[in-house]
Amino acid sequence: MNIQTPAIKSVEDFLRWNEGREGKREFVSGRIVEMMTGGTERHAELMMQLGFVLKTVLDQSRFVVTGSDYAVKTPLGVRYPDVLVTPREASSAISLASARPILVAEILSPSSLATDFGEKAQEYTALDSLHHYLVLSQDEPRVWLWSRGEDGAFGKPEMTAGREEAIELKGLGIALALAELYRGIA
Repeated sequence: MNIQTPAIKSVEDFLRWNEGREGKREFVSGRIVEMMTGGTERHAELMMQLGFVLKTVLDQSRFVVTGSDYAVKTPLGVRYPDVLVTPREASSAISLASARPILVAEILSPSSLATDFGEKAQEYTALDSLHHYLVLSQDEPRVWLWSRGEDGAFGKPEMTAGREEAIELKGLGIALALAELYRGIA
């Protein structure tokens, strides 16, 4: 059986077409890209823990913390990061994607390593609103953090490892202890 998809020419076309569909996909450079579903328990737990910690420490009247069901509009299309922090705006409560993320986070999987450090890093750090791009290892307490500098540019990522360490998210005015992010995660 052949299934034909309508002509999808824009981010808005894709978001409307994709809403409520089973499976995961992103829209990159005019192409629909099928995504992996069914990650590991550790990946899911770390994603939830990061979201929980961010919701706990951030002012909920100013920020919204979401998971991988809410999209980010990038210069090349639409991505669904594992965790996302956006400004709270009444007009965006029913939107399908944010054009103004402040923090984007991805949890590494063997299949996503090259994409998370390559094209996603380039797409996310090209967003004017973004302050931080965070990539977390699911295998050990290790994170890579891209932060916007005072000159407005992103430098190379800083790697931090070990449960005793913390990462500073200056754009959000907080620090996250790796011991808290990785609590209970073997």
